[in-house]
Amino acid sequence: MSIKENFEYIKSEIAKAAERSGRSADDVMLLAVTKLHSPDEMNEVIDAGAADIGENKVQEVLAKYDYVKPARWHLIGHLQTNKVRQIIDKVVMIQSVDSLHLAKEIEKRAAQAGITMDILIQVDPAEQETKFGLDPSELDALIKSIAEECPHVYVKGLMAIAPFVDDPEDARPFFREVKGVFDDCRNKKKNGEEGFDSDNVDMTVLSMGMTNDFRVAVEEGSTMVRVGTAIFGMRNYRSEEK
Repeated sequence: MSIKENFEYIKSEIAKAAERSGRSADDVMLLAVTKLHSPDEMNEVIDAGAADIGENKVQEVLAKYDYVKPARWHLIGHLQTNKVRQIIDKVVMIQSVDSLHLAKEIEKRAAQAGITMDILIQVDPAEQETKFGLDPSELDALIKSIAEECPHVYVKGLMAIAPFVDDPEDARPFFREVKGVFDDCRNKKKNGEEGFDSDNVDMTVLSMGMTNDFRVAVEEGSTMVRVGTAIFGMRNYRSEEK
């Protein structure tokens, strides 16, 4: 199947999963993850209808940015503070914020550029040793600090990466737990709790689910799935060595 056919197939699978959860396909964004894929492949998926693309590494954003058709770029991988300035004017969202230190650097660079930056806070209730992410018990304090100290940073919601499992059903408890944390944040926003009542705290986006488990993630309430391999095929990881 072509990239276009794969993209359309994933969209149809998202629609089915959304329907199973009592939602519309329009409630779930498909983020095409383009890690290690060429600008030509990226342009192909954009031509197929992808409006949003996700990159894991700053250097890939910089290397490909000028060769890709107009799209909304998201930084979905771990971001070092010393690289924020390089992508502050190139991405519409940074999905991997898990510390006030990083949020303050984003604030600094966004203020210098005269823009605001949407972020997601990455949470990891499973406390995976190989993953980044904030323990949910620390979430309230971080959101309140960002609300008070980072007026150019807009907290749009949460992001999570489930533990890899052979059976996607085994990821369901993880997604359900993250959705519970997300709903708790939304309720605090609705009830006007301190920090959550700020204009730069929104809590409308829940980014979870990838190629292996996006159907289950959508069933459990995800509003954005990050899919690469199912659209483009397997990546050539040898290129990372260059």
